[in-house]
Amino acid sequence: MTMFENFGRLGVVIRQAHARNKSIRALNSLPAHVQKDIGWPASPPNDPQATLASLLLGSTR
Repeated sequence: MTMFENFGRLGVVIRQAHARNKSIRALNSLPAHVQKDIGWPASPPNDPQATLASLLLGSTR
């Protein structure tokens, strides 16, 4: 396995993680009633992780 193959794999992993996080942010930005309709789990407002996400990303889950 060459160094370039490792970089290629790392690039794929980074792109997949970015796409996954982008999708999650898009779903989290939907109104609560739409999230409920599609079965997306809504975080309770007192969830510390949701609070941290709102501070860092500007949106809650």
